[in-house]
Amino acid sequence: MARYTCSFLISIGLDYLQPLLLDLLQDCDLEIQYYTPDYILAREIPGNVSFSKMVKVEVLIDKSKATETESRMSIVIKNEELPLQFDNHCRQTFEFIKQAIEDSRHWHLIESLAG
Repeated sequence: MARYTCSFLISIGLDYLQPLLLDLLQDCDLEIQYYTPDYILAREIPGNVSFSKMVKVEVLIDKSKATETESRMSIVIKNEELPLQFDNHCRQTFEFIKQAIEDSRHWHLIESLAG
């Protein structure tokens, strides 16, 4: 199972973060399956890739460390594909979504830490 993670510290208030993330994920051709104020679950739209390569994205918003101007969140991107190649589908999707978060015009990226 392929799995990639990244944490972000961004300059945006907690109240604005979740709606903007929902839009960003949908703009990345992901289908929102479930969300709460501090959690989002999205996946690739079925039919575009085989089932084993279909990527799921979990976004965890850390409300305990949020301030009026800064928010911290983590993403976990995974699928059932064995990561036998470095440049697999899950990794490509991870890099695409990570770049979309880092380059978003809706906030300023303070810190990004990939794991």
